Amino acid sequence: MASDTIVERAQRLKQLHAQHKPLVLPTVWDVWSARTAVAAGFPALTIGSHPLADSRGADDKEGQTFEEVLAAVRPIIAAVDVPVSVDLEAGYGQKPADLIAGLVEVGGVGLNVEDTVHSEGGRVRGTQEHASYVAGLRSAADDAGVPVWVNGRTDLFVHAQDAAAVLDEAIERLRALVEAGADSVYPVGIQDDDDLLTAVTGAVTVPVNSTAHPVKHDLERFRRLGVGRITYGPLLQFALTDTMKDMLKPWSP
Repeated sequence: MASDTIVERAQRLKQLHAQHKPLVLPTVWDVWSARTAVAAGFPALTIGSHPLADSRGADDKEGQTFEEVLAAVRPIIAAVDVPVSVDLEAGYGQKPADLIAGLVEVGGVGLNVEDTVHSEGGRVRGTQEHASYVAGLRSAADDAGVPVWVNGRTDLFVHAQDAAAVLDEAIERLRALVEAGADSVYPVGIQDDDDLLTAVTGAVTVPVNSTAHPVKHDLERFRRLGVGRITYGPLLQFALTDTMKDMLKPWSP
């Protein structure tokens, strides 16, 4: 039986997506960054696979096992009183029910799942294959009694030599994810292309997630383009890395 706290946090995350256009979810990787983001006023967070891996000396692209990821995110989620979503890459080879069970057990109420299967040589799932996986997640969350927010991601744009050339295929894939039960969709790699973002946001009925840089990008631009949800991926950690280097250089030998 799911605890009331988990259900309430999941419901809160859903409400936040409806209230904020876009909802900005700072991408964190440890207890310090999570608490810092909450102290800055953010009502929900996401834990990114790339910054989490970097913080632990591991590789992104499923360089950690599912069990290692769960052990790493548990104290982060427990350290804050806001809903937390977790980037679970392509699912670490887990069945959807096992992915949901592990996420809920550590207190996560949202997840990101992508279609690049790193454990199988980086192949990209087919449209229906990825939609079926998302449908399995939706069904498992329903069975668990927790309205887990599912952010369905596609990497088609970053794999293509010409992003515009795969727009129709990407939209077909995103619509299939929505039909399968995704609460939001995440077309990675088009955050700097107004035309592609507008085409995608106009083609689906759920919030579209965009990657953003906390300094170099403009929130109002994303709002104008119809983006409904923003995460930072590794870019917040990269920005802090640059700032830290600048701070430390004058003191280096």
